Amino acid sequence: MDENRTQVVKEFVLAGFSHTASIEAGLFVVFLFFYVSTWVGNVLIMGTVASDRNLNSSPMYFLLGNLSFLDLCYSSVTTPKLLVDFLHKEKLIPYNQCIVQLFFLHFVGAAEMLLLSVMAYDRYAAICRPLYYTTIMSRGLCSVLVAASWMGGFVHSIVQTILTVNLPFCGPNQVDNFFCDVPPVIKLACADTFVIELLMVSNSGLISTSCFVVLISSYTAILVKIRSKEGRRKALSTCASHLMVVTLFFGPCIFIYARPFCTFSVDKVVSVLYNIITPMLNPLIYTLRNKEVKSAMRKLWDRSGLGAKAGANSQGSL
Repeated sequence: MDENRTQVVKEFVLAGFSHTASIEAGLFVVFLFFYVSTWVGNVLIMGTVASDRNLNSSPMYFLLGNLSFLDLCYSSVTTPKLLVDFLHKEKLIPYNQCIVQLFFLHFVGAAEMLLLSVMAYDRYAAICRPLYYTTIMSRGLCSVLVAASWMGGFVHSIVQTILTVNLPFCGPNQVDNFFCDVPPVIKLACADTFVIELLMVSNSGLISTSCFVVLISSYTAILVKIRSKEGRRKALSTCASHLMVVTLFFGPCIFIYARPFCTFSVDKVVSVLYNIITPMLNPLIYTLRNKEVKSAMRKLWDRSGLGAKAGANSQGSL
């Protein structure tokens, strides 16, 4: 490698949403609300599942608690840096921090994809094999599947990260997104990245597309297995929340990673959807359509004493 192709980039410049300070300030408030809502909703789900004996013993809610934890981790990879950048004119990130952000983005993102596939299998077992459900989805197997999801995400991310850090970056250094991700970063490399792009698309695209196919196949098998219209209606009602999560998460991921690394004007908006919006919506999607979770939340609220205090305060004000 000659001298003018060696690593000289020490930091990257991230693209902002606007060059107007007032607009950036307004976006800071909006995205801060999203991030706080993500934390409140997902922590509430984790606390509810952990505190309720019935939910904690159920494979479905054990997996849901793990999904909430992944959502917290996933949103925390990019959102805090985005919020800080809204308050600064120059949006800089050191090279090492960029690589770390890229690593954890793919680590947690791939783990969540695999966990959603596990949750689809859980729903298949619950609906199609109800008599053997507790035997099939034992706590031991659930723990192994969750650990396998994390391990799969780690292996995927290691591959992506190694392929990236082995590239030379000698300028330019402007990343065409608000966070460091593989597609916009490797486009800045001072080398021919055609083969590496093919490897990365095969890696990321294969995981996202394969998991999506597994999920759709699982729900299709459920509908085929159930003959009655009433049974299918109940199955769709049970799985509707999961289908919404799958659509919101996998749709943007397939759009970004399962194609050649060319830039579209909507990429930044799509990135906001699966990085920030989806982790915030997941708690709402699962709780608003789930009577057991809402009931457990009410019990948790009552046990905390906040419900009684709120009632006493309302009576006192009358």
